[in-house]
Amino acid sequence: MQSTLQEAIELRNAGRAEEAKAMLLELLEEDKDNPMLLYQLAWTHDSLGLEREAVPFYEQSLANGLPEEQRPGALLGLGSTCRTLGEYEKSKEIFEIALRDYPAMRQFRVFYAMVLYNLGEHADAMNLLLTDLVDTTSDPGILKYQRAIRFYADKLDQVWK
Repeated sequence: MQSTLQEAIELRNAGRAEEAKAMLLELLEEDKDNPMLLYQLAWTHDSLGLEREAVPFYEQSLANGLPEEQRPGALLGLGSTCRTLGEYEKSKEIFEIALRDYPAMRQFRVFYAMVLYNLGEHADAMNLLLTDLVDTTSDPGILKYQRAIRFYADKLDQVWK
């Protein structure tokens, strides 16, 4: 099965996601609990724009003990997919788990900021994004003003008189 799973991944990566999906669903009939297979099915459904169908595959892959090296990708995929489906609270919870478990992975902060925006938590979203921008940029203009950007990141609504 491993070589067939790899073949399906290669098909998806080559832009042949429909073929990959068919192959993965066929494999699922033989091994319904395989977390890597479930994760690849979720990813493939997402790549086809079938977000609602992807969610249960992400959830099952995580529940079935997806290997640690794949877990961040599944959390990001699930959280992002829930956000695009308008399931903002669920998305927020998923990203909070990811941020707790993987604090050094900045990609989670960016996607978390998106869901904070969707929930109307604009100040928190901007604070995250501005702080990460300053922490990760190599742009000389931004670096020149990094102290000011960092200072104002959590004070965007404050007015000085």
